[in-house]
Amino acid sequence: MSARTHMPVGREAIEIKGWIGAHRFLLLRRTSQLLFLVLFLLGPWFGIWIVQGTLAGSLTLGVLPLTDPFITLQSIVAGHWPELTALIGGLIVLVAYALIGGRVYCSWVCPINPVTDAANWLHRRLDLPKGWQPKRSTRLWVLAMVLVVSGLTGVIAWELINPITMLHRGLIFGAGFVWAMVAAIFIFDLLVARHGWCGHICPVGAFYGLIGSKSLLRVSAANRAACDDCMDCYAVCPENQIISPALKGKPGTTPLILSPDCTNCGRCIDVCAVDVFNFTHRFDDHVAAPSDPVPAPDRRAARPI
Repeated sequence: MSARTHMPVGREAIEIKGWIGAHRFLLLRRTSQLLFLVLFLLGPWFGIWIVQGTLAGSLTLGVLPLTDPFITLQSIVAGHWPELTALIGGLIVLVAYALIGGRVYCSWVCPINPVTDAANWLHRRLDLPKGWQPKRSTRLWVLAMVLVVSGLTGVIAWELINPITMLHRGLIFGAGFVWAMVAAIFIFDLLVARHGWCGHICPVGAFYGLIGSKSLLRVSAANRAACDDCMDCYAVCPENQIISPALKGKPGTTPLILSPDCTNCGRCIDVCAVDVFNFTHRFDDHVAAPSDPVPAPDRRAARPI
């Protein structure tokens, strides 16, 4: 393991790329998340109705319907067949995330993501233990349970407690309970389970991971021969179990991160000082040739005569 492992995460990348270069995709993600929020809030706050609705279901410019396909699925399971407009909106979103990358929603759109990212940043700064780490399959069981409850009760079960939709309502109406839920998620990720909410609990992320399992957009460790084992990519990745197969794969194995758990957040690209990672498509599995090794010094020349 490299001595650089003990440096603050991302320090070397900042020294080489500059602060903006080492936070490029993080800044783009925050801009994207803020833009989506602003588009939804312009109407209620200022009467500028570019988008009507929430991330659960909306109408853009009075023409384009967009519906969360997870909500559409719950509605069908609950026995409430959606109207044609909602079905079309759900199909549009489903196809888009199936092509682009399902969990892109988690890192580039979801307003809860900055909350969990902030909890993880503080967790690292305070050097807290990992805490309780349930199995990654837990969120799949939660997803299944949500669908079962929807089918048994005839209601769209997750929307009763969905913090994403509730946050939208809280920003519009100022409901105090919403902020308590957001605070609870922050504390859960900070003190109970690192990356706990998005990585182990949230059924929305599990659903988008499933629909994006064959998506085109991928992160590749194409330059993995340059890896200096600083471990910064593992430190910042919210699903760091997905890195090793691509980064430490044997010759002939794909450098692509093909796991549906990948959120395509791009932080591994940001913090890597030697540019191991890059965004590409799932059919680009080339691996960069290793650089010529630096010859070892001739120790015989240093011996006294």
